[in-house]
Amino acid sequence: MANILNKDKQIAITAALAEGSSIRSIERITGVHRDTIMRLGVRMGQGCAKVLDDKMRDLSCQHLQLDEIWGFIGKKQRNVTFDDDPQQVGDAWTFCAIDSDTKIVPCFKVGKRDRITANAFLLDLASRLNSRTQIATDALAAYSNAIELAFGADVDYGQIVKSFAVDDRGKYTPERKYSPPEIISISKQVINGNPEMARISTSHVERLNATSRLHMRRLNRLTLASQRSWKTLRLRLRFTSRRTISFVATTHCA
Repeated sequence: MANILNKDKQIAITAALAEGSSIRSIERITGVHRDTIMRLGVRMGQGCAKVLDDKMRDLSCQHLQLDEIWGFIGKKQRNVTFDDDPQQVGDAWTFCAIDSDTKIVPCFKVGKRDRITANAFLLDLASRLNSRTQIATDALAAYSNAIELAFGADVDYGQIVKSFAVDDRGKYTPERKYSPPEIISISKQVINGNPEMARISTSHVERLNATSRLHMRRLNRLTLASQRSWKTLRLRLRFTSRRTISFVATTHCA
């Protein structure tokens, strides 16, 4: 059982999970059964969730970038059948925010890539801030209504709009197999308030997404790994918020 492991063993397992090691590789290295490792991971994820939800409050973030990172539960969306519950399997999107100045991650939300998840994510984000902020996103339609719902007029909001090359059938044309589509133009537009045009960017949050994929194989685009449930995905993501955990530890928990 995880609660009778000695402290050094628990630290080693937690560090390996945070580095993105698989459950079975940790089992081979430490000699601890995979079920025990998973139970310890769930406990640690629940602890991280409580600390972050309690401490990431009253933040004075001035420039936030928002984006979504793709994953899936059980099977990819194209393999979902009529017999499957669409709320239990298929694509899982993690909406995340990052402060481009301090690189802390105030919050994230796991769900479908729809207005319901976007609204819940932005309402959570707004509840953690103590001052007017500037927000930058891509052109996902769900963001505009969600930001208006959460912040009203008390926000400076701009979008960065990317146009991609398409073929005669209207499908995106990647430069090479498995690569992202070719970008043919990028523009910025003001949606609300008076945002700084130079700060309308998603570069930092896209870098965060890339780092998350490195530390959690289940978020890779081409992977054999898959998450079995929404609960474990949410808890495991707590390990990837390294900047957030470091901020909480140094600022609030010293």
